[in-house]
Amino acid sequence: MGLLIFGLHIMSSTGFFREIDPHFEGQILMKIPVKGAEDITISRTDSFAIISSTHRKSIPANADEKGALYFLSLKDSSFSPVNLTSNLEFPFAPHGISLLKLDSSYQLMAINHTSNGHSIEVFTLKDSVLSHQFSMTDASMVSPNDLVLYEENKFYFTNDHGYANGIGKLLEEYGGLAVSNVIHFDGTSYSEAADGIAYANGINIDVHRNLLFVASPRGFLTKVYQINEDKSLTHIEDIGCHTGVDNIEFDEKGNLWIGGHPNLLRFSAYAKGKRETAPSEIIKIEYRSKGDYTVNSVYLEDGRNMSGCSVATKWNDLILTGNVMDDNFLILQSKN
Repeated sequence: MGLLIFGLHIMSSTGFFREIDPHFEGQILMKIPVKGAEDITISRTDSFAIISSTHRKSIPANADEKGALYFLSLKDSSFSPVNLTSNLEFPFAPHGISLLKLDSSYQLMAINHTSNGHSIEVFTLKDSVLSHQFSMTDASMVSPNDLVLYEENKFYFTNDHGYANGIGKLLEEYGGLAVSNVIHFDGTSYSEAADGIAYANGINIDVHRNLLFVASPRGFLTKVYQINEDKSLTHIEDIGCHTGVDNIEFDEKGNLWIGGHPNLLRFSAYAKGKRETAPSEIIKIEYRSKGDYTVNSVYLEDGRNMSGCSVATKWNDLILTGNVMDDNFLILQSKN
């Protein structure tokens, strides 16, 4: 009986029973042939997007799978991605990324997973040219997923697991054990800023309101934190999202756009090569204040056009949306 209850808990808490009723008020404008475009972020100042791509064949990824960062100009409708990292001389399989505008350039950071372990790669982007500066490693990078810069060389990052392997990791993935965390780097040292999260994933900062948002896909939650003066975090509330939320981006009005996995068990089977597709969802959160927010499902599909949606970012009437391991990412055109 106990195993039955546990099994039903896993199924209900991962969206197994959710009916996928496809909807989107718009059209698919283009499919862009970039594999595993797991994270996408936009510069609204200079009208371009950066895409983090890894040629994942499965999850966990194979050692040293080839990946890249792409530059995509948004100033015209050609949408032709340019590989910025083709000349890197070290293994590179990027995951979460963050972009920070400096005076005349950008700092770009990317989580990197290879057989050498986990690292954060630090780049300078100037005039569409990317230069690698240095690599960062630390024991606190147990299973880094995403990061967000708030000043040059200062950032927060998520560990999506508290356990790197074994029964603890299985309990996190299937039992919803909430032991992952957020780590803060102040330019000199690393410290834990938040813990007790079920699979901490996407992370982003609302600089105008000193709020930090963390996606918890295993909890179907977006967690909201106040950023204190010393950069510590105070948990404010959890937003129920009814989907396995992944990366978080903001539009020009400060609304959150999040790619998600409405059925985590089906996504897991797809990621392991046991299913051909997995459903995709995009949600928009209008967050006004504590307890005052609206969550809307903007796009939902069964995986026929794109499986495993992991990110969505708004540009005028367009939505750039990527995924964990498909051969293409989508540019959607919204009617709204």
